[in-house]
Amino acid sequence: MALRQNYVRNGTTCLSRDPIGETVTMLNLQPILTGTHITLRPLAAQDFDELFAAASDPLVWAQHPDPGRGTREGFLAFFDGALKSKGCLVAIDAARQSVIGWSRYSNYAPGERIAIGYTFLARSHWGGAANAEMKQLMLRHAFTDVQEVLFSVAERNLRSRRAVEKLGAELAGAENAPRWGQIHVIYRLTPQLWARGAVPGYGP
Repeated sequence: MALRQNYVRNGTTCLSRDPIGETVTMLNLQPILTGTHITLRPLAAQDFDELFAAASDPLVWAQHPDPGRGTREGFLAFFDGALKSKGCLVAIDAARQSVIGWSRYSNYAPGERIAIGYTFLARSHWGGAANAEMKQLMLRHAFTDVQEVLFSVAERNLRSRRAVEKLGAELAGAENAPRWGQIHVIYRLTPQLWARGAVPGYGP
């Protein structure tokens, strides 16, 4: 079903109209989501400097197949793509009110599935509550509409793969062609898998 893109946002969901004029409920891909440790809000152009300060740490991209994202030129292209996606959320540290990273919704099929990815966090927030809460906020929001969430992760990016596996996601396959010289594996997560398979602190 083809949907118009000029929909009206209404909190969790958006309203659109199909070609015959019926109203269709769609997930709002850039909500404001508030947790205990972080707040997620839509990416804005003025966020570039703070985000690049976090992204310029080469260790952030040490296992990523595109380490060029840690350079100003590489991050500029990454940032531009995130702005154009209309699905990117910036993570704000609740205590410091500082920008610490982002994540993105993509490949949305209303009522069926969505992907979460392109996630990065400042190294100061690795191993803490920020990444778990980011995923929890985004998953709770996504599961108000879709039946499954997909994660695509570079095969040798073991840190990101472990983070997804902590949610209870199951390995579902792999992409057909490599990107940046690596095959990306695909994980899927449903509300049921999340509820029964997540490690403590990463569940619903």
